[in-house]
Amino acid sequence: LCQMQVDEPVRLPRLSRAAVCGGTHGNELSGVYLVREMLKPENRKEDGGPASLLMLLSNPRAVQQCTRYVDTDLNRCFTHATLNGPASEGAPYEIFRARELNNLLGPKGSRAAVDLICDLHNTTANMGLCFIAYSDCDWVCLHIFRHLQKQMPDTPMRFIHFDVSTKESYSLDSIGKHGFGEFLPFIGPQPHGCIKSNIYTAMREGVQHMRDWVSCFNSGESNVSMAQLPVCRGFKTSKCFLSQDRDFCLLRPGEPLFQTFSGETVKYQGAEALYAFFINECAYYKKGIALSLARKRRVSVPSIPSVSISSRFIYIYLSM
Repeated sequence: LCQMQVDEPVRLPRLSRAAVCGGTHGNELSGVYLVREMLKPENRKEDGGPASLLMLLSNPRAVQQCTRYVDTDLNRCFTHATLNGPASEGAPYEIFRARELNNLLGPKGSRAAVDLICDLHNTTANMGLCFIAYSDCDWVCLHIFRHLQKQMPDTPMRFIHFDVSTKESYSLDSIGKHGFGEFLPFIGPQPHGCIKSNIYTAMREGVQHMRDWVSCFNSGESNVSMAQLPVCRGFKTSKCFLSQDRDFCLLRPGEPLFQTFSGETVKYQGAEALYAFFINECAYYKKGIALSLARKRRVSVPSIPSVSISSRFIYIYLSM
């Protein structure tokens, strides 16, 4: 976990290059349609955000087929080993596509990589709007998250931290200098292969607020004040039958967790109370994963000389 001191303001360079990606999973359609709309000439406007904003469909073959992936999950193909290891001529399509994206947006871990990647996803779980990140001290990501909380007060939002090293980080957003895990990654619930107007509208609003924040940050108009935010750190997954559909509710030892097909209630046997999320995500059924579990804690975030937000705690969900 990050142990940096946050009493003093942190000075960061402008965010000159950013990317908004949809269709990393080809059947998660909110991001697909939002990127298509953003690519229309009449919607491409100068708003003071990143000097260079790239919008792209990450997995066009999967989008064309309206399926999660063609050969293998693209959003698991961005580890250092996968991007740089040998690939045979018969390797999965997504391996080659991941390397194309790394050349376009990276290379991962280099100074040439884009400053910010927003990768848009949906989930069938009842998770609201979530940021998933590999760092709990990426101040840009945490301040953008707080900005969206302020601008969209009626939308449930959580910040989930996966404690994974840079080399082992596996998703598309990890190519960028600032990786949100996935920005607005999981707005749900929404069945895969279809699109709901309220989910699409919330995603579009969130992306615009992100662009507004970057505009303010780059202009140096004012200061982003210190804040404390909630972060959840997920650390395990559970494999069983049917689970309760209550994402981010506290699950206490001995409370009902699953119901089997025969009607038996299976209780939670853990030693501590944890928060459940990704409950009944249909893409995880083939892996036998019913849900993930996380701890929640507060993270202090330093001021950034650029744009201002009100001071408060940020709670993050900690995933290990």
